[in-house]
Amino acid sequence: MLAWTRAMIQASHPAPAVAVTCVAAVLAVGVGHPAGPTVRVAAMVLASQLAVGWANDAIDARRDRAVRRADKPVAVGDVSRRAVALAAGVAALVTVALATTHPWPATAVALLGLGSALLYDWPLKLTVASALPYLVSFAALPTFVLLSAPAPIPPPVWLIVGGGLLGAGAHFANALPDLAEDTRVGVRGLPQRLGVAGSQGVAAALLLAATASLVLGPAGAPTGPALAAAAAALFALPAGWLADRRAHRLGRRRVTAFRAVMALAVVDVALLVGEVAALRG
Repeated sequence: MLAWTRAMIQASHPAPAVAVTCVAAVLAVGVGHPAGPTVRVAAMVLASQLAVGWANDAIDARRDRAVRRADKPVAVGDVSRRAVALAAGVAALVTVALATTHPWPATAVALLGLGSALLYDWPLKLTVASALPYLVSFAALPTFVLLSAPAPIPPPVWLIVGGGLLGAGAHFANALPDLAEDTRVGVRGLPQRLGVAGSQGVAAALLLAATASLVLGPAGAPTGPALAAAAAALFALPAGWLADRRAHRLGRRRVTAFRAVMALAVVDVALLVGEVAALRG
């Protein structure tokens, strides 16, 4: 039972699920949610992440087996495809139930984010529009948190744009380690069509644009933390790409760029929380 539970957790894509949930919780605190509503926001976001992660592994089971993905529990037989598909359905229902406890504009945005992410799992992951769900769902996250606040805050354009660009950039970086395997099994999303060099360039441009939106969007001159975030972006992304090039030469998986994206996301979220708190004031 312990091994099965561990396999189910691994199939849920736990690292990004926990990261996005923590982002939502921190942002909820920043906009003034009390403890109870903050937990409810975090629980809804976690449920949505679990639904998307499990659905992804259920849908991709055949392709993961074809390329012998040892890091995929369904592909190696540690857990059944039916189990993760059922878990995805339950998690999606929990997400909907928790979303409806918020004001209707926030509920609508939450359901838009969930639906968009599930559409990535199938069929948009296989198409030239593969980046669109990331753009929509990442823009929806801070928008939902603002609209579900005790005193709802209309989301500023710079926030929506910054969140969407960050999500789209994360899509290209996330796809980099598996481009060759994905192409071999017929996944033809936009990163696979652009290849390694093209995806690296697009990811860097999108993430730098996201940081610029968050730094320059709010009224007034950029603050010290904002300028520090910009400097972090200019350092972390090139360092990640260089580390991935070295890993490729050594025959290793290219994962550093994605980790750099996640680190940059944390920096941007910290910046975002401060700016949103200022909006609340």
